[in-house]
Amino acid sequence: MNSSAIVDFLLGHTALFSGFPRDKLAGLIEDSRLDTFEPNEAVIEFGEENRFFVVLIEGEAEVAVTDDRGDKHRLALLKSGDYFGEISLMTGDRTIADVIGVSRCKALFIPDHIFTSVITTHPPALRELSRAITAKTTDWTNRELRAAAEQQSSDPYGFRLHTDKPVKLLVINCGSSSLKYSLFDTADDSVIASGIIENIGIEGGTHRCTVNGEALQHPCPVSTFDGAIDEMLTLLTGREHGCIHAREEICCIGHRVVHGSDRYSGSVVLHDDIISGIEAVSHLAPLHNPKNLQGIRAARKAFPTAHHVAVFDTAFHHTLPPYAYLYGVPYELYTSNNVRRYGFHGTSHSYVGLRAAQFLRKPFNSLELISCHLGNGASMCAIDHGRSVDTTMGFTPASGLIMGTRSGDIDPGIITYLQKQLGYSPDDCDRLINRESGLLGLSGISSDMRTVETAAEKGDHRALLAIKCFGYRVRKQIGAYVAAMQGLDAVIFTGGIGQNSASARTFSCQGLSCMGISIDEKKNRTVDCSVEPCDIATDDSPVRILVIRTDEERMIARETLRALRKEQIATVISGSPKIPIPIEVSAHHVHLTTSHIEALFGPGHTLTPQSDLSQPEQFASVEQVTLVGPKGTVERVRVLGPARKESQVEISMTEQFKLGIHPPIRESGDLKDTPGITLRGPAGEVALDHGVICAMRHIHMSPMDALNCGVRDKYLVRVRVEGDRELVFGDVLIRVSPNYRLAMHIDTDEANAAHITTGVQGVIEEIQQQG
Repeated sequence: MNSSAIVDFLLGHTALFSGFPRDKLAGLIEDSRLDTFEPNEAVIEFGEENRFFVVLIEGEAEVAVTDDRGDKHRLALLKSGDYFGEISLMTGDRTIADVIGVSRCKALFIPDHIFTSVITTHPPALRELSRAITAKTTDWTNRELRAAAEQQSSDPYGFRLHTDKPVKLLVINCGSSSLKYSLFDTADDSVIASGIIENIGIEGGTHRCTVNGEALQHPCPVSTFDGAIDEMLTLLTGREHGCIHAREEICCIGHRVVHGSDRYSGSVVLHDDIISGIEAVSHLAPLHNPKNLQGIRAARKAFPTAHHVAVFDTAFHHTLPPYAYLYGVPYELYTSNNVRRYGFHGTSHSYVGLRAAQFLRKPFNSLELISCHLGNGASMCAIDHGRSVDTTMGFTPASGLIMGTRSGDIDPGIITYLQKQLGYSPDDCDRLINRESGLLGLSGISSDMRTVETAAEKGDHRALLAIKCFGYRVRKQIGAYVAAMQGLDAVIFTGGIGQNSASARTFSCQGLSCMGISIDEKKNRTVDCSVEPCDIATDDSPVRILVIRTDEERMIARETLRALRKEQIATVISGSPKIPIPIEVSAHHVHLTTSHIEALFGPGHTLTPQSDLSQPEQFASVEQVTLVGPKGTVERVRVLGPARKESQVEISMTEQFKLGIHPPIRESGDLKDTPGITLRGPAGEVALDHGVICAMRHIHMSPMDALNCGVRDKYLVRVRVEGDRELVFGDVLIRVSPNYRLAMHIDTDEANAAHITTGVQGVIEEIQQQG
């Protein structure tokens, strides 16, 4: 079937394309592919990450799911002219059913970016898509299927690098005098080359690399990052060891940037204004950001046609709450001089957290994890339901744990003591904290844990003491993070020490069985995480202990592809009219189960609707309860209906102090390890052991609203609100359902601070993070 015949078919047999401009359809088909499938052959399989909108051109196919007993259940029979794949493209979920050929069939696979930029920008197509998604969502989807699809997938978090058209993707990490690189091929998700050029600008420069599996090393006396990139290109394109024909084959490059301040909450495509922004915050990382920028400028010069993306070490920690990132110093140092905790190693913590969720076969946003990145630089991170809520490194990478040559946390008074009593200058103090302390300073032997462990085995007292101090700091921090998150599913060890030192892991977990953390020493001594994560906890340990090899280069590559897709969507949004979003102020309220309604208001009692809410079938009831906390009470809290499967209490940040509890910021319904409270009604009391949250700010959308706004379920966006005090709300969660009506919800604290009342409107300004 030629292109013209496909255009005729789509115009005549598919409601979605009725009235579509013929030239647009011809261009769409040119970028798509037509595949043939035999009877019983899978067109799409359950649990896959879908990247295509698919139109059945010929034949028939069935949409079906298989239950736990192996029985197949048909959801729909598709005929020529029908389409599928739009739900998973819309929600970002894995495919929730198999699509299997019933007869020999042909299907047109339209890539995701064409779906976003062409189909969803055509108003009649949008209306048809909304109708179809609403119908299918009602009949086909439910939470259990989506969860099963995530568990079924072998790659639920997109670590396998894949693009609609195969590309070569380069990752560059520029240090103070080194350039590390990895070259990925998305055709087969392979690393075709990786290497490091060391001692740039100083004596003894070398280039060590592996190309197509062959290890190479030779002298490399280069003096600049421009020279280092030329050296890398000479090798990659050379006749003897080359793996690409020309530099133009590399079409996108991901750059590690250490510090993004609080300006950059995610990876960004590099333009001149972004580079200026990175330069503006470089005073916060004077040893790292200037070198990162030198590498970026050299790479942009060497690869002028490639897309360049900055991936920030600090970005994963942008979700830290103020009480975790502020120091006990005058507040003006934060507002005027940016003095706060930023955290680092974010790329590694994010990667191993996602890998842990994949290994445990549980959603990332349902877990409480502690990530221990232990190496020459060491840090820990508390990951609560997918969000970094605390981390040990702070304003600089020198704070927190004992490291190879860094002191970690010390009494600030030591610095003034050294300056006043021993005549230390600021540079002397910097050298002491960053280059002469840690394992090196304590042991007096080395900054390398392997060397220190060897000395300890021979009876060196200071070496053993250094290892014990190192493990004690980690162990103490694990306990602190368990308290901060009010629960724990797994501890993760990664980094050079975390992956390879059994004794460091032992000292770090010793005595923590009281918290459900019990290490199996045999597994600990024999662990090999070079390929897959390993669980070294005892079989009966409530908390799993995982050893996971970090892969920051792959994570940077993944984030590079996601940033490019985000910019593509942002381009569509910027070219479309801004959709005004009504803002509603959500006061404290309670959702109750049927049994709790009866316990509070009497046997057989049902909620009495007082007024309808903006969301269909939701209402504010006449009934009210009193919240009773350890410290105080909040009276006349409205109950919202209808009844739910689990009771939930939503309060504002200021009310937590009045009640004396500390709830986390969560999406509605995410209640694991949340604090409890007592509810008092006219007929009795109910003591909840969990269920109190401060709700994330969020936007309810129908599928059509989401298509019009260019976003999907679980995206995080920034929303600009104009008015007396124009401002931008960040970390706004998108929630898509055919049962939702467009509205953004913020709590009373946020509304009062911004002088916002119900009825004010906002617009989506930027996508922060894809779900």
